Amino acid sequence: MTNFALIGAAGFVAPRHLQAIQDVGGELVAATDPHDSVGILDRFFPQARYFPEIERFDRHLEKLRRLSESERVDYVVICSPNYLHDAHVRLALRVGAQAICEKPLVIAPWNLDQLAALEQEHGKRVCTILQLRVHPELVALRQRLSSDVSARRHDVELTYVTGRGPWYHASWKGNEERSGGVTMNIGVHFFDLLCWLFGPIEGVEVHVRDSKRAAGVLELERARVRWFLSLDRDDVPEALACAGKMTFRSISVDGEELEFSEGFSKLHTKVYEEILAGRGYGIEDARPSIEAVHRIRTASVRTPEKGQHPLLASLS
Repeated sequence: MTNFALIGAAGFVAPRHLQAIQDVGGELVAATDPHDSVGILDRFFPQARYFPEIERFDRHLEKLRRLSESERVDYVVICSPNYLHDAHVRLALRVGAQAICEKPLVIAPWNLDQLAALEQEHGKRVCTILQLRVHPELVALRQRLSSDVSARRHDVELTYVTGRGPWYHASWKGNEERSGGVTMNIGVHFFDLLCWLFGPIEGVEVHVRDSKRAAGVLELERARVRWFLSLDRDDVPEALACAGKMTFRSISVDGEELEFSEGFSKLHTKVYEEILAGRGYGIEDARPSIEAVHRIRTASVRTPEKGQHPLLASLS
């Protein structure tokens, strides 16, 4: 039996991880969250120990580490707010566990080097969740792109709109120092996807960047990408909004649209299966997207004369 512990049990993404742990036949032995709305544990692992204070959670994991090989925690899963990720990865390594960290692994790219050094020091892996890389439609797209031996640069348009209410901006997610802002909090996995599909970033333009929207152009090795991210439900296409859907994801490559709003139910499980098989995505896999978002967050915002994303053009 593989033993897991989880940080951030009351958070939005925790159920996906609990489901994945269950799917791979693991056992959740401990969980922590300062907010005690963690009844979700009863659905998956009713016997798991729960600690409102992370200090007691840390002490419990250390006790298990010293008891026996069968008792100790093999993986600490990190679903805490973005700005705490690197600290909680350190906790995982310190108690002798591998770390499975939700994206973004860190907010500042220079913290990746520190985690890599600790990974070597403790002899444990730091893995992250880059679930779009295992989405069937996107895997098929990458295979098609890989078979194109021409040197052409693709014309790509990426759109992600996910409606959020006032709670979002009142929470840590709306605090850029804690979340990394729109581009980090909802965009980092899409920037990872773009780098995975089309190679490293060569240039960045930012056309808008505020608390609800961000948009611009990325020049990649094999593509020019117009991208648009939004938390405003008014940006959801009317047909989807009328059907009660508040999320829209779309990529078009050379005018061919790949709509992938569905098919997300078991992606975390697939990533866990890869991790337990000794593969999974690590620090260097996360680096391109973390560095890309940092460049976007620090770039000057300028109004383009042409070449902007169509949704942004319609708002101006």
